[in-house]
Amino acid sequence: MTEPPKGFDRTLLLRDGRRVRVRPLTPADAPELGEAIRNADPETLRRRFCGSAPRVTPKLLERLTVLDYERRFALVARALEGPGVAVARYEATGRRMAEVAIAVAPGWRRVGLASALLHMLGLAALERGFDRFTAVYSADNRPVAELMDYARGRKVIAEGVAEAEVRLRDHPEAPPVVVSEPAFSFFQRSP
Repeated sequence: MTEPPKGFDRTLLLRDGRRVRVRPLTPADAPELGEAIRNADPETLRRRFCGSAPRVTPKLLERLTVLDYERRFALVARALEGPGVAVARYEATGRRMAEVAIAVAPGWRRVGLASALLHMLGLAALERGFDRFTAVYSADNRPVAELMDYARGRKVIAEGVAEAEVRLRDHPEAPPVVVSEPAFSFFQRSP
């Protein structure tokens, strides 16, 4: 099994004053991830999976948590004294392109967490030779659409599904604290 990479453990201060610890996702997170999927509200599941959630099985949990941290990379955000509140991942879809997905618990939205996770994933992707992220999401998913707007992602919408493509570029080290609007200095508009 591949060891989680160093340098991605961070404590973030969110816009509302709460703190979360972010670190690479590992197989030890599988039971809690399974419970989170089983107990997620229907709207979160619809938004994350563009429909109903997959059936939670040991094989699915293995697929989601056994990562090579190169072509498949994921982060988990946890309340400092509590459960996981967000998961963010990318999976390679080509040699230099990866699909990105982020799920944030309802009580932790709109405080900069998804933006910070996207930034950290962008850092990881660039370090591993990727230059583009894609995202497929329900066209009515305003939070993701707004996140892609911040990242200056080019969008194509067809039959209720949106797909955005974001080009990554060189950038400074990710900020350890999120206090206001996210800094997407590592994104550039797709041609």
